[in-house]
Amino acid sequence: MLTELRLKSIGPGPLFDAKFGTRLNFLTGDNGLGKSFLLDVAWWAATGSWSGEPALPSPDKKGARPQITASFQTEGGPVVKLTSRFDFKTQRWLRPRSTLLSSSIIIYARIDGGFSVFDPVREFPDRNLSQKLPYEVPAALARMSHALHLTNEEVWSGFEFNGTFPCEGLIRDWGRWQRESNGTSDRPFASLQEVLRKLSPPHEELNIGPLERISISDSRDIPTLLLPYGATPVTVASEGMKRVLGLAYMLVWAWYEHVRASKVARQASRRSMVVLIDELEAHLHPRWQRAILPAILAVAKVLHPDIELQLLTTTHSPLVLASAEPLFKRSTDCCFLFVEKKRVARLLKLHWAKQGDAVGWLTSETFGLNQARSQEAETAIDAAEAFMRDDLTALPSGLQTKGQIHRELVRLLPDHDPFWPRWIVTAEPLRIPG
Repeated sequence: MLTELRLKSIGPGPLFDAKFGTRLNFLTGDNGLGKSFLLDVAWWAATGSWSGEPALPSPDKKGARPQITASFQTEGGPVVKLTSRFDFKTQRWLRPRSTLLSSSIIIYARIDGGFSVFDPVREFPDRNLSQKLPYEVPAALARMSHALHLTNEEVWSGFEFNGTFPCEGLIRDWGRWQRESNGTSDRPFASLQEVLRKLSPPHEELNIGPLERISISDSRDIPTLLLPYGATPVTVASEGMKRVLGLAYMLVWAWYEHVRASKVARQASRRSMVVLIDELEAHLHPRWQRAILPAILAVAKVLHPDIELQLLTTTHSPLVLASAEPLFKRSTDCCFLFVEKKRVARLLKLHWAKQGDAVGWLTSETFGLNQARSQEAETAIDAAEAFMRDDLTALPSGLQTKGQIHRELVRLLPDHDPFWPRWIVTAEPLRIPG
């Protein structure tokens, strides 16, 4: 598990230092300050493989020596520190030859719908190498890696490399698991069913339906979900459902393929899993946003009761953070905030405090809104507040008088808004012409 990540002279800030919790880690802050970037570097530090383009040194830093220092707890072993430096001549990050890769299973859910999987036992063809060479790499010479990178399409339809299938994809694997179960407790299919139940939104359980052939030009039997309006092929599910289905499949697939590979290699299977998720709430309805975090923690125990899960996720959702309030432990969990100061990005570790509800989180330092309203309503209420304290210099253009302010409040606020009693009691009765 990743315990610390220290970045110097790379990315949007001069220095990032994050000491992660062993269980939950939230990365919050405005767009463009480095949340997804930090996940990319965390993945690379633990696996030695970039999920996309490599991180580059910060611009205009003459003489700087960019470096990435990562510390992680090996399973059953000590904390290991690894420092990598950027070589300007080759434009590559150099890792020590004695690099010790993570001993955990790592799953990275990228924002584009693709996934990266690291398995300390399995080996996959390193496509990143072959794509950079001007010739095709023969299968016998293909460099192998413990990391596999899948596009969104490959998660669903599989990945073929030189006649082998490192991953057959959700549609084929789900169909095979379902056919082989024959109503028994076959573990992959039973686990998939239970994982989907755990990840379901409240009162809308995702139940698996029969396999169906839906096209005369496609010989695959397509998995279905039993939705209120009937059995629906997963290929036409909503984007929110597809994201959850992809996550459920990759969790089950990565775990059971690891267990099988460990048996073949006569090794003990691992008991630690690191999950990186870029924007946990992406495409999800608020009901689902409120339920997804507790569900992911529960899912790990479905795969194996002894699995220790570490989660690193970016989020812009106040409901995700509100859902963490009953679960958060300062001994195992952390919340980080990216901020901009003097035109550079900085990473702050927040003191966790309960905010009570989504509005509380929106107006906390995490999201920084003055009010959880429209911009226009906030301006009108600010003007009313200034008028009530007789601060006429703070009144904006068009809201200079009591009547102008009142008309704007009537236009913008609902009748039940809690601000009305303060305004009506404080201000003298008004007669606003039609």
